[in-house]
Amino acid sequence: MSTKDWIDKDYYKVLGVKKDASADEIRKAYRTLARTHHPDKNPDNAAAEAKFKEVSEAYDVLSDAKTRKEYDEARTLFGSGAPRFPGGFGGGRPGGQGGGPGGLNLDDLLSQMRQEGRGAGGPAGTGGGAGGVFGDVLGGLFNRGGRSTAQPTRRGADVESEATISFAEALDGVTVSMRLTSDEPCSTCSGTGAAAGTSPRMCATCNGTGQAVRGQGGFALTEPCRACRGRGLVVDTPCSACSGSGRGRSARPVSARIPPGVSDGARIRLKAKGAPGENGGPPGDLFIVVHVSSDPVFGRVKDNVTVTVPVTFAEAALGADVPVPIPRGGKVTLKVPPGTANGRTFRVRGRGATRRDGTLGDLLAKVEVVVPRTLSTQAREALAAYVEAADEPDPRADMPGSVGGA
Repeated sequence: MSTKDWIDKDYYKVLGVKKDASADEIRKAYRTLARTHHPDKNPDNAAAEAKFKEVSEAYDVLSDAKTRKEYDEARTLFGSGAPRFPGGFGGGRPGGQGGGPGGLNLDDLLSQMRQEGRGAGGPAGTGGGAGGVFGDVLGGLFNRGGRSTAQPTRRGADVESEATISFAEALDGVTVSMRLTSDEPCSTCSGTGAAAGTSPRMCATCNGTGQAVRGQGGFALTEPCRACRGRGLVVDTPCSACSGSGRGRSARPVSARIPPGVSDGARIRLKAKGAPGENGGPPGDLFIVVHVSSDPVFGRVKDNVTVTVPVTFAEAALGADVPVPIPRGGKVTLKVPPGTANGRTFRVRGRGATRRDGTLGDLLAKVEVVVPRTLSTQAREALAAYVEAADEPDPRADMPGSVGGA
């Protein structure tokens, strides 16, 4: 992703959020849009696929705090068509020392950029603050001559998919096998885009670089060459399989490791598991949205597993040793002390989900006193005798409006 993309694309608008949106708001907006436009739900829909890629690209930038800050700075400095530097850039010396495109004075530009970087929290020359944003801009901004004719490399596209795992698998992690559909070099033409027996030629417009320089408001920016669409090559006789694009769709198996302790709705990033790159470029990443199935017995609160334990009135009043099921199979004995109140929660150490550091969360067992719906005559008489013998005070005596209350 180039800084040119950052300047031209409003990722906040793509996700439909405000510029000051929180990370949670950005994540929710992305999930909603990703599910709506996912290729699996919109087969053979090029518009939905393009929108899905655009949404994924926007989320990749805005979901990372550091990248989002650099994006905001780039948009602020260059988004209006002219850089935001005090004093302007008049008096340039084209072709001379410090000269830049369009008459800009490169020495003045770099000096003032250092001042901006220093003010943003980093000393000059350290890349702190805004300085880190401009590396790739300046790399092509002031270099109009001596361009390489080598074909530009392209990073592969990111691929998004979904996986559903069981409650038990989420506790300790699991490796899932997936079949992904993504772009890769066309197998018919080996990615050249040219028909058999022919070869692509170098683009004369950009001299094979795949980039063109465009002036905007007295400033020069690089963008993909329109003549070759950024490939650096022109195909006169296109391949019939890929129509000259050099790319094709393929399905391939992938083994993805879901980390332990993952929660429902988590988005896992697997580096270099996405679509292959072009011309030796690195592959993209694979993003997996994990869905965790519910369990009829257990629940989750962060790294802890929850369970409700039914007990009788007698067990709660007199105390008892109660068997409790635990995740991963088996049981433990819970010692319920006499006089245990309904809703009391006991903690069983080390029986929860696996944390990132390898330790285990806890099992939280909540006691629920079960009241019988019907009583035999003998049981009713025994209970009435208990009430008379216990002579308990009115538990509602302190409630306003109660008999004998305040």
